[in-house]
Amino acid sequence: MNLLLFLAQTSKVPGHFGQEHIDYGTKYVLQVLDQIWQQATTMNWLQAVMAIAFGVIPLMYGWRIYKVLTVIGFGLLGLFLGMWIGQQFEKAILFSVIGAVLLLVLALPLMRWAISILGAIAGAFLAAGVWHAVNLPQQFVWAGALIGLVAGGMISFVIFKMSVMLYTSFSGTSLIIVGIFALIYRYETFVNDPPTTHLNHLYYDNHWFLPLLLVGGTLVGIILQLRFLKGEKDWTV
Repeated sequence: MNLLLFLAQTSKVPGHFGQEHIDYGTKYVLQVLDQIWQQATTMNWLQAVMAIAFGVIPLMYGWRIYKVLTVIGFGLLGLFLGMWIGQQFEKAILFSVIGAVLLLVLALPLMRWAISILGAIAGAFLAAGVWHAVNLPQQFVWAGALIGLVAGGMISFVIFKMSVMLYTSFSGTSLIIVGIFALIYRYETFVNDPPTTHLNHLYYDNHWFLPLLLVGGTLVGIILQLRFLKGEKDWTV
C-alpha cells in the first residue's frame, strides 16, 4: 500500500464525509469536528503525551489553580476574538496580540466575570455536543449552545465552585481527548501494518462519540474535584 496516498486519504480535512453526512450536519458542526480532528492528527508523539499530562492537572485539580487557569483561558479567548476581528481587517496577527494582552490584563481584576464567561463557553460547547449527539435538527445546534451558554454563565453566580470545576474539567477533558486521539491515530497510521482508519470512522460516523467523551470526561472531572475538595478550607475570588 502506498503510505503517502493512505495518509492523504485519511487525514484530509473534512475526513471522509459522504453526502449523507453533509445533509445531516451543518457546515459549522462539520468545521468544528474537522478542526478537532486536524489538531489531533498533526500532533507528534511528544505533543500528544504532553497534552494528556497537562489535561490531567485541570481535570483533577482545577480548583487548586483556577486563578492561573482563568488568566490563561481568558487570554486565549482574547487571542481567538482578536483573530476573528482582525480577519475582517486583514490584520489577524495584530488584533490577536491586542486581544490576548487585553484580556490577560483584565482577567485578575475581573476574575469572577472571567470565570463566568469561561463557564458559559464550556456550557455552550457541552450543550451543543448533547444536541448533536441526540440527533436533534443540526441547523438549530446554535439553540443548544445558547441554552448551555446561559446555564453555564448562571452557575457561576449561584454555585461559584461548580462553575470553576465545570470549565476546568471541560478544558482538561478536551486536552486529554485530543492527546489520546493523536496517539491512536499515529499508532494506526505509522505502527500498524497495514495502516488502519478505525478511529477516523468511529469519530466521523458516530455523532454521539465525541460528545459522549466530552460530557463523560467533564462529569468525571467534577466528581473527582468534589472528592478532593472535601476537607479543604473555603475559597472565594
